[in-house]
Amino acid sequence: MSFDGLFVHGLRDELEEELNGGRITKIQQPYDNEVILRIRANRKNKSLLLSAHPQYARVQLTDIPFENPAQPPNYCMVLRKYLDGAIIEAIEQKENDRILTFTFKRRNELGDTEYLSLIVEIMGRHSNVLLVNTEDNRLVDAIRHVPASQNTYRTLLPGAEYKEAPSQDRKNPFDYDGPFPVMELDHKNKVKWIQQTFQGFGKDSAHELAYRMDTHSDDAPSVVFQHFMASFKSGKLEPTLTRNGQKETFTPLPYLHLEGEKLPFDSLSELMDRYYQNKAERDRVHQQSNDLSHLVKNLYQKDKKKIQKLKKELQQTEKADEYKVKGEVLTAYLHEVDQGDEKVTLPNFYEDETPLEIDLDPQKTPAENAQYYFSRYQKLKSAKTHVTKQLKSTRHELNYFDTLLTQLSIASISDIEDIRDELREGDYLKKKKSKKDRRKKNKKSKPEAFVSSDGVSMLVGKNNTQNDELTLKKAHKKHWWAHAKDIPGSHVIIEDEDPSEKTLEEACVLAAYYSKYRLSSSVPVDVVQVKHIRKPNGAKPGYVIYEGQSTYYVTPSDEKVRELKPKS
Repeated sequence: MSFDGLFVHGLRDELEEELNGGRITKIQQPYDNEVILRIRANRKNKSLLLSAHPQYARVQLTDIPFENPAQPPNYCMVLRKYLDGAIIEAIEQKENDRILTFTFKRRNELGDTEYLSLIVEIMGRHSNVLLVNTEDNRLVDAIRHVPASQNTYRTLLPGAEYKEAPSQDRKNPFDYDGPFPVMELDHKNKVKWIQQTFQGFGKDSAHELAYRMDTHSDDAPSVVFQHFMASFKSGKLEPTLTRNGQKETFTPLPYLHLEGEKLPFDSLSELMDRYYQNKAERDRVHQQSNDLSHLVKNLYQKDKKKIQKLKKELQQTEKADEYKVKGEVLTAYLHEVDQGDEKVTLPNFYEDETPLEIDLDPQKTPAENAQYYFSRYQKLKSAKTHVTKQLKSTRHELNYFDTLLTQLSIASISDIEDIRDELREGDYLKKKKSKKDRRKKNKKSKPEAFVSSDGVSMLVGKNNTQNDELTLKKAHKKHWWAHAKDIPGSHVIIEDEDPSEKTLEEACVLAAYYSKYRLSSSVPVDVVQVKHIRKPNGAKPGYVIYEGQSTYYVTPSDEKVRELKPKS
């Protein structure tokens, strides 16, 4: 990625044009390290994302909807107290660093005008969003508190004096008119010199400038540099996403050294929405679901071991008939057996009188030995019934846990809460009875909505709660249903009684994509009308059986699924 100082320079210009003079109408904090400011500017409502995420820290306008916690965090309450209704006076970048300062004007309780700054520092895991009173330069609050014990250079706590992050003592490329001693350097050392000399040149930007110097060797490096910087100085940027296989890179210009398909975007913020949406969401989901994944994986492994143990026990029960035969043969020939014998060989009338050797307990009478074998037979016969039932139940539970692991891998934040509730209902997770938890439970997540090329609505359940609701309650009996064949995955409902082949194939793509085999090719997917589906008594959530299906083979992809998302 290229969220460096050059990118921030272009972003500052973009934000100033869109937001300057705008008024804050709403403040939200959907996650611990991210804030959303709703702003009314130029007669439009805008959403400004300020992120101090350790991996995806950034500033941008966003159209992505964010879910809010039931209880706003303390930092959010502080921002609401000081910035609700405030007007954006200025947006400034610190030289060419990844630091943006938003200056706000507001009226305090006494009606006096006062100014506050919201400073976003993009510094990897040290990123922060800081509210500063400009009159006394003291911190009102920070999204991440940093005490003196963690950082001896500066303290980031309410009431502390705000001290800027330490400078790296590099040149601002927008002011530079010095020498370029790079003519004799190879590409690698050109990149090194660029990054050591200039502020805000990330790895991709440094490689791009070095590449242009390499390919325009007839021109002086200073000329190539000025030409490269001209686009940033003029504000004539071309936001670009470069895709090379699974790898994606976003840049403020089409970077020539990056190989792959180049997709243009209308704005830097739109580009970042496209790049970060899935990455940031997956990271947040991973954090929220980590404990559940650990729990379900442990339960899954426990059941695998249990199945192996039950298989061995079942193997032992295969001796039941052998004990029955020995008991009956002994009973038939009791008169030929003496007490005190340790073994006896008798004709087996079940196998053409072939000799059968039978072990005996010399302390028991012949009749007691026969009874012992009948007793063993009855015990193993009962055990076989019990073990077979246990084996079936455990295999069913193993498949259930496999399904949960698949669902956790594709879940959204709200899906995770449904899965958490489901595990509590199944007594796999300790139940909580707090009011906060009950509020969460009442707010169920919604299935993912898609539209086929023919305009048919298709709904995808991303957890068992949604799957049961969709298939067993919401879907009409004449609607159609799709599911990856014999593997964990989502229920897909096609809300049409007579869908075209094209729609059925697209529904199958969704079913394959939202399954355990989403990265595979030629995934088998079963399609059947809802009326042919039923849920067995006592079955786990999300489990159904069906008949009369047709099977399609499809290869899912991110691009195919994106094309089926309804246009907003």
